[in-house]
Amino acid sequence: MPLREEIEQLAAREAGEYSDKDFALFDEFKASLNRGEIRAAEPNADGKWQTNAWVKRGILLGFRMGAIVDMSLADGSLQFLDKSTYPLRKFSIEDRVRIVPGGSSIRDGAYIAPGVVCMPPMFVNVGAYVDEGTMIDSHALVGSCAQIGKRVHLSAAAQIGGVLEPAGAMPVIIEDDVIVGGNCGVYEGAIVRERAVLASGVIITGSTPVFDLVREQMYRRRGDAPIEIPVGAVVVPGARAVQSEKGREWGLSLYAPVIVKYRDEKTDAATQLEDLLR
Repeated sequence: MPLREEIEQLAAREAGEYSDKDFALFDEFKASLNRGEIRAAEPNADGKWQTNAWVKRGILLGFRMGAIVDMSLADGSLQFLDKSTYPLRKFSIEDRVRIVPGGSSIRDGAYIAPGVVCMPPMFVNVGAYVDEGTMIDSHALVGSCAQIGKRVHLSAAAQIGGVLEPAGAMPVIIEDDVIVGGNCGVYEGAIVRERAVLASGVIITGSTPVFDLVREQMYRRRGDAPIEIPVGAVVVPGARAVQSEKGREWGLSLYAPVIVKYRDEKTDAATQLEDLLR
């Protein structure tokens, strides 16, 4: 029976006692996540992202199957109590992943491709997919099921939110060659298309509209369709005036991400962004 069908059947059962065969099946599922053979979401031939709800149900199953165990360091210097089904993932030289010393953690069930660089301390949660050549900088977070493309730079303290429930909900997507500046946050299933640049401090959520000064458009989540940052967009933090009577009286404004230009393939993105901010 295919792995998907077996996981679906096990996830559909009521919580209770699990056999050695059940745990072996879950370990096979988790190993497939670690190898990148299955993932919580993936693009189709047209570049449209699709959620693999069965994978997310399998991840949630792991929390149900696991018991809280002591994962503390042997010397007792650091204490960790977590689900037995999701220990820290172990790596070898053959994985070709660079994990710099200093307290980073990657949970089992996350795919980390060859060439990824992890600067301490950072954290990658279960179900995440981090593709080749990406750098996860200090204090950055890659949340559960987030999908990170090739050659992405997640700068210091960048937060890529996790989305586990409901199982059909789109996780956060960061496509290839995106630069996510320091202290940025991308949440609630937002999609950042390839080669986009998020300047330091930009926050993208499902409820925050993004204003495109170049194309004179506004982007926001509509129904089940997630908010999307267009290909090559350069986004900076901005503000918009509150138009109510009291808002005008008090001089209030609300945070608003603003697209101020689009990347030029012939110009280094970081230089463009510095020129723009100057």
